[in-house]
Amino acid sequence: MAHESPATAAPPPGTAEVPSAPPPSGPVTALRLAVAAAGALPAVVLRLAGIHPAPVPAMLLFGLGVLSAALLLMWAAETARADISGPLALALLAFIAVLPEYAVDLWFAYTAGTRPEYAAYAAANMTGANRLLVGIGWPLVALAGYFAARRRGAAPGITLREHRRIDTAFLGAAALVAFVMPATRQISWALSVVLIAWYAYYLFRISRCSETDEEELLGVPARLALLPARRRQAVTVLVFVAAAAVVFACAEPFATSLVDAGSSLGIDRFLLVQWLAPLASEAPELIVAVVFAWRLRGDDGLGALLSSKVNQWSLLIGCLPLAHLLGGGPASLPLVERQVDEVLLTAAQTVLAVVLLLDLRFQPWKAGLLFVLFVAQFALPGESARLVLSGVYLGLAVPLLAVRLRELPPTVRALAGRIAGDPH
Repeated sequence: MAHESPATAAPPPGTAEVPSAPPPSGPVTALRLAVAAAGALPAVVLRLAGIHPAPVPAMLLFGLGVLSAALLLMWAAETARADISGPLALALLAFIAVLPEYAVDLWFAYTAGTRPEYAAYAAANMTGANRLLVGIGWPLVALAGYFAARRRGAAPGITLREHRRIDTAFLGAAALVAFVMPATRQISWALSVVLIAWYAYYLFRISRCSETDEEELLGVPARLALLPARRRQAVTVLVFVAAAAVVFACAEPFATSLVDAGSSLGIDRFLLVQWLAPLASEAPELIVAVVFAWRLRGDDGLGALLSSKVNQWSLLIGCLPLAHLLGGGPASLPLVERQVDEVLLTAAQTVLAVVLLLDLRFQPWKAGLLFVLFVAQFALPGESARLVLSGVYLGLAVPLLAVRLRELPPTVRALAGRIAGDPH
């Protein structure tokens, strides 16, 4: 049999489709990988040399390292989809893509074991990442999908496939359980066990779904997917290991510099940790999701962000008390007044987001609603604004749920039973 070149070989088994647009050439792919690696290099050199720059330069350099590592992780995760199929793969790879978020957040929780003031930053980073994902990420995907649909004369709005009910159902249940945190003013070890077990059950449940995510690979992953299987897998593992090492090397100095830079710049340190760190760690994933929506693959883009939201709102929260315990603190992570309000607001936003997705349709008005409410938190003055917004989120969720009650039975069945079209 004649040897096939990578450019003409049959696509490897898995979830990835052959890209409709030509992937970048080999040299271009190598250049993009090199540029991403170069972005992480200064942070790695500083870390290995034990050099501690001033807070603001350190924040920028280590933040660039986290951003570069997050981009490499995203490329590795997307390439791996050429060899791993099914919704379970999407859930696992969504987890890989947000490892930078975990590293920074868990470091704050770990440090809070001996320095209790750092507990506030663990809550800040967690709530900021979750609200950014829904308030900015989901609307960006919808916006890209809207303009793509107009360009091609298609109907606006994103329609999710039936198996997304699993993600929606698990996220909704986790959102309801999350109200225990502001009610008890802590993230307890008992809640930690429940949420980690819930995420494990989510992986089990989604692994039994027979639907596949035939996602078209883009850019660097599209090129890497054309490599022979063993070489592709070796490159994927190498990129993942290198990026993960950068993430864990940069997590501590980046987190510390964020706190110190707040003091140097006269900016509220809580806000800096809450919004800047998640922007760095979430940016590559958001970009990929938006590109999918631009190519009229809104289900794939929004589905990836939905899966990320599930793991952050269950596994990430569940791991925080464990990191706190390992750092020398008690088994529960305490929440002070501001953190209580932040967690309450994040849980309320999640409830509304789940209600909006019950019918598996994400129209432009839904995206606009989530975006406007997200931006409103920066316009409303005073500490009471978070409580007011929490009430607005929940107040809107009630009537919207009332007109979607028929969507509840199939969504609840997705937790333990079958979904439509699934033979299992």
